Amino acid sequence: MAGTLTVWKFDTETGADTAVETLKDLQRQELITVHDAAVVSWAEGAKKPKTRQLNNLAGVGALGGAFWGLLFGILFFIPLIGAAIGAGIGALTGSLTDVGIDDDFIKNLKDKITPGTSALFVLTSDATLDRVHEEFEGQKAELISTNLSHEQEATLRSVFAE
Repeated sequence: MAGTLTVWKFDTETGADTAVETLKDLQRQELITVHDAAVVSWAEGAKKPKTRQLNNLAGVGALGGAFWGLLFGILFFIPLIGAAIGAGIGALTGSLTDVGIDDDFIKNLKDKITPGTSALFVLTSDATLDRVHEEFEGQKAELISTNLSHEQEATLRSVFAE
């Protein structure tokens, strides 16, 4: 079973924190396997969002801080990264592209994760999708996701696993 990098966007800056509790319940019930997760919360009026890796949810094979740092850097903190990619960052961003995190995906996230919103980024596998969907019912989440093939997940792990 290949992993899925899923991004859930919420219309409030605390929505993702609520979703983390749901995710913990799903993991306890063995309805989903969480490999790694991170939350972005962007207060209304703030210049930049707050980001944090959810180490308490991360399992074996977590992607780790380097992955989340690069992804969130590209998304929120380094606006010109595409215009002036250094050699080291170029190789890492190439790895992101290899796993379906391409310019369109990045642009989509940048357009949707804005002040006053939050998002939950989660790498999962073995999800019992209908039950997961039921558990998130009523949380007003918008799903933005990219599915990873076995090869893409292996590439991501080889580059970012700590």
